[in-house]
Amino acid sequence: MPSSARNSSKKVYSFLGPVGTFTELALAQVKAAKGAVHKPVSSVTEAIDDVLSGAATRAIVPVENSIEGGVSATLDALANSTDIRIFGEYLVPVTFNLVARPGVKLADVQTVATHPVAYAQCRGWLAENLPNHSHLPATSTAAAAAGLLENEFAQAAIAAPSITSHYKLVVLARNIGDNRNAQTRFIEIGLAAKAPARTGRDKTSVIVELPSDRPGALLEMLEQFAARGVNLSRIESRPIGDRLGRYRFNIDVQGHIDDSAVAEALMGLHRFSPKVIYLGSYARADKQKSQHEGNNSNPEFDSAEAWLKSIRNSK
Repeated sequence: MPSSARNSSKKVYSFLGPVGTFTELALAQVKAAKGAVHKPVSSVTEAIDDVLSGAATRAIVPVENSIEGGVSATLDALANSTDIRIFGEYLVPVTFNLVARPGVKLADVQTVATHPVAYAQCRGWLAENLPNHSHLPATSTAAAAAGLLENEFAQAAIAAPSITSHYKLVVLARNIGDNRNAQTRFIEIGLAAKAPARTGRDKTSVIVELPSDRPGALLEMLEQFAARGVNLSRIESRPIGDRLGRYRFNIDVQGHIDDSAVAEALMGLHRFSPKVIYLGSYARADKQKSQHEGNNSNPEFDSAEAWLKSIRNSK
């Protein structure tokens, strides 16, 4: 493994490992990562540090789950890394299998190992099929599965379906998640650079702090988007950490920074907020068009600007 992505003939993609995780499934969707070195890391912070140090060209980390919400470790790390940008997003269906060492049967299972988030999403199936089991927490679903071959503290593990491609394990039960429509959203991050070209099916992410704790401050922040017809696809608060009652807002909006409506909304935020972190504009994973309500298309902004210019230049 080369010590620096900048000095390597191959690109290096860090991902939240070990092998066999849902993050690896997201990495498999990244076209630019084909043929690159895939480097598993143990935490989101390590993935970001790899990018900042040049040990990785890009990194893939989870940012949001349709059941559990935002991934706090990722959101907090992005808030403290102003040199990082998002260059893409990828959706992975969250499907869980119950796996075990060869020879183990479902009736033998007394302890189930897995990540706490995965465990929470399988409680219904576990209560019905393994009512007397105990849970052994693990750092990831893949680590739980790998641990089955290294010790006998657990008889089974909950992991991604791809896990049996990496370890000699058997499947005791398939698709045991309580929500069959669950998805996790992953982002591709790299050093700050020009955003990918506008596609018309884009998303822009920012982190915003309120200027003060006063009535109407949150409304004023949201009005920067509403007044320009920009739709929010996610807004989530996280504590700033300096004292109780202080929060920053992680916001995803439909559209690209090259959309006039989004650009004006960002300028409005910059005038309004003491701190705005622009995380990037990138293509939406769902391929849906990003349209701005009202008269807020680029041609309409251009027409209004030309009208104003004609007035200013009139004699």
